Amino acid sequence: MTGQPYSVRFSASAAKVLDTLPEHVEDTVWDVLDAAAGDPWGFGQWNADGIEGEDVRYASVSQMSLTYWVNRPLRRLTVLNIV
Repeated sequence: MTGQPYSVRFSASAAKVLDTLPEHVEDTVWDVLDAAAGDPWGFGQWNADGIEGEDVRYASVSQMSLTYWVNRPLRRLTVLNIV
C-alpha cells in the first residue's frame, strides 16, 4: 500500500478494554494496529458473508484478537472490539 497510514480510533467499549490490559498486551495491540494502519486489508475479513463486506477485519495474535472497521473516505480504522 502506498500513501499515509490510516489513523486509528477506538470505540468506547474497545477503549475501556485497552485501559485494562497488561502493558505487554497493550504493546501487542499497538503493534497489530501499526501493521493494520499501513495495510488495512492485510488481515482477514471478519465475516465474508456479512453486509459490511471487506471493510470489517479481524486480527489475532496469540490469545488476543481485535476487530476493526476500515473507513475508506476518512482513511481511518475504528477498533470495534478487543478480546
